[in-house]
Amino acid sequence: MTTLFERIKNAVMEDLQCDTNKKGEKNPIALLNKYLHESEKETDRVGKLIERQYMLKEEFHRELQTAEFMVEKRKKQAEIALAANEMTLYETAIHEESLYKDQALRLKEAYDQAGIQLEQLEIKHREMQMKLKDMHIKRLELMGRENVIKVNSKANSVLDHTFVGKATNRFEETGRYVDQLEQKINKGYDQSLFDTRIEQLEKELNQTNND
Repeated sequence: MTTLFERIKNAVMEDLQCDTNKKGEKNPIALLNKYLHESEKETDRVGKLIERQYMLKEEFHRELQTAEFMVEKRKKQAEIALAANEMTLYETAIHEESLYKDQALRLKEAYDQAGIQLEQLEIKHREMQMKLKDMHIKRLELMGRENVIKVNSKANSVLDHTFVGKATNRFEETGRYVDQLEQKINKGYDQSLFDTRIEQLEKELNQTNND
């Protein structure tokens, strides 16, 4: 025999299954899950951009160190060439030193800019993660409320058709039983009074005759 709680469980599960099969437009939770999935993808994409930005910043740093090293190297070479009165080598060293200096300046600027962009991306990524977390919490809250509504609705429906109906029948049956019992007791009580009264009268008559 199916119990009340089994009927409630089956009713709720059927309703949940029906909701799952609905289109997103008709199922707010399903639509919210879709938005959350898309938000998660965007958050992951920004996370990958941060990884790339880290790599880019490190690459700028390596190139900057190389350019600065070459500036110092060509500077020393120019000094040596000048001391040796090798003017062609000196001019070449001075020219390349100037080129490496320009390169180092551009790399330094690019490195600093990459750092600023990385910081901005990290801030944006943290904000997205916090918003995503908030949306997940909100989804859980909404799912909890939706389940309560569904369970209450289904439970009330089941209760209306079982407990309420049975309770009404039980009250009617109890009422009829009380009426019958009252009649039976009253009849017995009346009979008992009648017998007692007759016995009393019989005693009184007997006492009168003896006198």
